[in-house]
Amino acid sequence: MDQNRISTEEFWNPEHVVEKFWNGLKEGKIYAKKCKECGAIEFPPHHACNACGYHETEWTELTGKGELITFVFTGALNARLELEDKGEKYVCGEVKLDGGPAINAVILGINKKKARELDGKLPVRVRPVFYDMGRYTTLFFELDE
Repeated sequence: MDQNRISTEEFWNPEHVVEKFWNGLKEGKIYAKKCKECGAIEFPPHHACNACGYHETEWTELTGKGELITFVFTGALNARLELEDKGEKYVCGEVKLDGGPAINAVILGINKKKARELDGKLPVRVRPVFYDMGRYTTLFFELDE
């Protein structure tokens, strides 16, 4: 048996994707999966390609830099309470990652005044923020000014 092959049960174990992804964020790294057939980047990572359906993917590291395409302020039902409790100003927006897909993300540091300054200037550059949530680290973004 090929030493590099894993069993079907092990392949479909979601911990492969989840564990490497979350451990990477804790280390300040952003891992995604790249399709070996068409080159599409899956982020967050998946076992198979959503673009072409091919089953073989490989790990790739993203810089996390990108462009904020659009954003909205959240309503009470969509608020990130852990950020609200800390008094953080933020919006939710679409970030187009350099060399990767567009994702929905939290962008820190944008209050109503900053939002008015950004009006008509999008897209703008953003950079990753590896945010310690206590039990885990998550990925947010901030303006790259």
